[in-house]
Amino acid sequence: MVQEINWLERINETAAFLKERVGKMPKTAIILGTGLGDLVNHINIEVSIPYEEIPNFPVSTVEGHSGRLIFGTLGTKYIMAMQGRFHFYEGYSMKESTFPVRVMKAVGVKTLFVSNAAGGMNPDFKIGDLMIITDHINLFPEHPLRGKNYEELGPRFPGMVDAYSPRLIEKCREIAKANDIRVVEGVYVGTQGPTFETPAEYRYFWRIGGDAVGMSTVPEVIVANHADMEVFGMSVITDIGAEGVVEEATHEEVQAAAAKAQPVMSFLMKEIINQFEEL
Repeated sequence: MVQEINWLERINETAAFLKERVGKMPKTAIILGTGLGDLVNHINIEVSIPYEEIPNFPVSTVEGHSGRLIFGTLGTKYIMAMQGRFHFYEGYSMKESTFPVRVMKAVGVKTLFVSNAAGGMNPDFKIGDLMIITDHINLFPEHPLRGKNYEELGPRFPGMVDAYSPRLIEKCREIAKANDIRVVEGVYVGTQGPTFETPAEYRYFWRIGGDAVGMSTVPEVIVANHADMEVFGMSVITDIGAEGVVEEATHEEVQAAAAKAQPVMSFLMKEIINQFEEL
């Protein structure tokens, strides 16, 4: 019989390690997914820890994803940043891939910012657009909250009505408008990957209410909401799969489109983080 992992024990062990190694803990965290790598250059880094040195942390295996946890200041805010995330398609369980979010909560993080690359189904979208995530559709075959629920971490049946913070969405709209930055809004569809979508899948995701699709974010956001954290998410549209306009995408093309949008997304995230007041 396989012994069940005590996740609460692991979370507390990792949190204790970070508190001892770093000292001061932030209330704001960022997952620097595709499209936000440039933000690292704006962080005054005080401590940087490779994932392999952190007890119980997985290690990213995806090209283009670094693997370190960063502590420092972004403008006036002291933050924690994950440079590189963990994906279900890499072979990790949902508990493993969302483990860092659990640790964030355990050390005192209250607000989580996430970014990703996504394929757009909305015919009004263009490659390079930045999409404010207003909601999501979870199509992953595994759920991060499946299994034993630890009441210390959150309720058995958490609500997801405002999974993405309305006040942070409004703050992003204000900043974008004030700086004449084009942003779009939409529903993010989370899928397992690692294959890019077929034309039929793009049509399906659009017809069920999705505007963009990707292979991350949703599990992290579910866990963050379970832990009563406030969340803001943004996608960079790196390829288009609108009906009749499907464009074949490669990982390299996705990275190139994301790199082009990085400075604008970094600016928006930095401004939101520095202008919002923690609850």
